[in-house]
Amino acid sequence: MAIILRLDRVMADRKMSLNELSEQVGISNVNLSKLKTGKVSAIRFSTLDAICRTLDCQPGDILEYSPTDSE
Repeated sequence: MAIILRLDRVMADRKMSLNELSEQVGISNVNLSKLKTGKVSAIRFSTLDAICRTLDCQPGDILEYSPTDSE
């Protein structure tokens, strides 16, 4: 996939645990864990908004585009 999720890096920079972020954003640990590890194919804007608000970051801090060789 050409989109790389950097949520783990931003969480580490903010010294925030998965459980803390999950509670503050209002999504389950399981779904947040999948998002953190990049095992998702979509994210709702409302979820992205809540994550950015909680971590005080921009969407570009969490999402990164990396073109694949096959393109």
